[in-house]
Amino acid sequence: MMEIRHLSEAPTGIRPLAPGTGIDAHRHDTHQITYACRGVLSVTTSAGTWVAPANRAIWVPAGTVHEHRAHGDTDLRLVGLPIADNPLRLDRPAVLAVGPLLRELIIAYTADPGDGRIAYTADPSDGGAERQRLRAVLLDQLRRSPEQPFHLPTARDPRLAAVCALLHDDPADHRTLAQFGRLAGTSDRTLARLCRSELGMTFPQWRTQLRLHHALLLLADGIAVTTVAHRCGWATASAFIVAFREALGYTPGRAFTM
Repeated sequence: MMEIRHLSEAPTGIRPLAPGTGIDAHRHDTHQITYACRGVLSVTTSAGTWVAPANRAIWVPAGTVHEHRAHGDTDLRLVGLPIADNPLRLDRPAVLAVGPLLRELIIAYTADPGDGRIAYTADPSDGGAERQRLRAVLLDQLRRSPEQPFHLPTARDPRLAAVCALLHDDPADHRTLAQFGRLAGTSDRTLARLCRSELGMTFPQWRTQLRLHHALLLLADGIAVTTVAHRCGWATASAFIVAFREALGYTPGRAFTM
């Protein structure tokens, strides 16, 4: 059984990650904001996976067993928050919108304001009055950051889990729910009910979410937009661009030039 590291406090600082690397499963007794100002970051728990490009951050509440994974050359910024500081009032992970001001606040807060070198500390009070003022503004901005519906939940029922696994392996698989049901030994009606109860969304919604997640990871690896569109199940690049922009607020071509 894999050992899960335990940290009493979530650290604050910079953690550069090479493509495909990450931080293995661990938990901490305080909250944490994770943000990739370059690359794409995924955070996985037993409840599913959250993916965040550079205009998103991921909230990881205290006690959550999770692991990080980098997609593309990733500049990971970590902000630890005491248990009493929960500006989002959330007890579960979430993806948050990151505007220009919040982005700059996270970058400034995670670097040593004295000499620009990497800062890595578990104590949010380190750094004096100026750092405390910076942290106060950062918390204000977090309170105003809307949650983004960019969570890919994990199925528990083995029949639905088998279908989800097939789509993880090939997001472009166009089989219908009835066809998947025959493979899983159940009906499309049962799978549809399980999607709503376990995933909190319909099967088409979950499949679109899965495809967008995969698309972000492929784009982070430098794959061309048209190739990503076809690998992830869109008939045309234009259809993919429309779906991507509706979900993320910008086009795939701008994903890593922002």
